[in-house]
Amino acid sequence: MTVLILTCKEDVTADMVVAKLAASGVPVVRLDTADLPGRVTLSGEYLPGVFLGYLSAGRRVICLSALRSIWVRHPGVPASRVAKPSEWLAEESSQTLYGMLQCTDARWMNQPDAAARARRKPWQLQVARRSRLPVPATLITTFPKAARDFADRFPDLVVRSVSGTHPQEPNSVVPTSRAEPDADFAAVACGPTLLQRRVSKRADIRLTAVGNQVLAARKVVRPNADPDEIDVRFASSTAPWRPVDVPPSIEDGVRAYLRRAELSYGAFDFAEDRYGIWWFLECNQSDQFGFVEVETGQPIAQTVADWLAAPNPRASPTDPMRLWGQAVTEVPSLNWTA
Repeated sequence: MTVLILTCKEDVTADMVVAKLAASGVPVVRLDTADLPGRVTLSGEYLPGVFLGYLSAGRRVICLSALRSIWVRHPGVPASRVAKPSEWLAEESSQTLYGMLQCTDARWMNQPDAAARARRKPWQLQVARRSRLPVPATLITTFPKAARDFADRFPDLVVRSVSGTHPQEPNSVVPTSRAEPDADFAAVACGPTLLQRRVSKRADIRLTAVGNQVLAARKVVRPNADPDEIDVRFASSTAPWRPVDVPPSIEDGVRAYLRRAELSYGAFDFAEDRYGIWWFLECNQSDQFGFVEVETGQPIAQTVADWLAAPNPRASPTDPMRLWGQAVTEVPSLNWTA
C-alpha cells in the first residue's frame, strides 16, 4: 500500500521522510495540491457498495483504496497554478480532493478538519489547559480596559499574534515581543490582541509528538540574555539544541492534547522557567523538525516514516487493483489516462 504526501515542491522536511520510506521499500507518492487541476488529476465514482477513486501525479496513477496513510505536510492552495486562478475554483478543487481522500480508510497525519481547528490559538490554550499542561496567564481581547487591568495584575507581559501571520506578508511570521511597562492599550480596540505573562525562561523546549512517541529538544537561554529577546526564532543565541528527557506529567499532557485535538503529529513549544516547569506556548500541527534532527541527531524523520508506513487495521481487505480492473471493465466512462 502507498503513502501519499501532500506538500510543496521545496520541502526539506518532507524530503527527509521520503528518503526513510524509500529506504524501507514503502511506495510513496508526493504531490502538491496547488497542481490540481493540471499536473495532478483525479476521478471518483460512487457505485453501489463501493467508492472507486483515482489520483494521478505525473505518470503515476494511484487507486485511493490502496492508500496506507496520508501526510498533509505543507501543500499549496488547490488550483493556484491554473491559468486563471479564482477563489471558486480553489474551493471546488479543495472540496473534491479532500472529500475523496476522506472517503478512504487511510490514516491521516493530520486530518484536514482537525488540523484547521488545531491552528486556532485560543482553542489550543483551552485544550492545553484541559490536558493539564501549564499555561501562562493569557488574555485575548479587544477591550482596552481589560488589557490595562490585565497588565496591572501581570506587569511583565508579551504580545503574541493570534494567527501567527503577518498582515501584509502572508508568508512571514510576527515575532513575539515584550510589552512596554507603560504601554497604551487603546489600539487593542482595532483588533484582537493576545497578551501573556512573560515566562522568565532558562531554556526553550521543542517537543515533537508522533503518535505515541515524544522527542524533546532543549535550547539553553544565556543567563545574561536580553529579556526583550522573547522569540527563540529570532533570538541571537548560538546555543545548540540538545536532546532532553520529557517529564512524565508533560508526556501525559501532550498525549492527552493529541487525543483531544485528534492529531497524529504536533510540534509543541514550551518555555522552561528557573524552577524547571515547562510552560505551554503553542502546538503547531505541521511545523518542520529538520533543524532539531540535524542538531540533536534525534530520529524524528524515521519516527514519522514508521508511523506512515505502519499497517492500517482499518484498511479494506478487498484488493484495490481488482476493483480497478472491475471499474475499467464494467464502467467504460472511467476509461481515462493520466
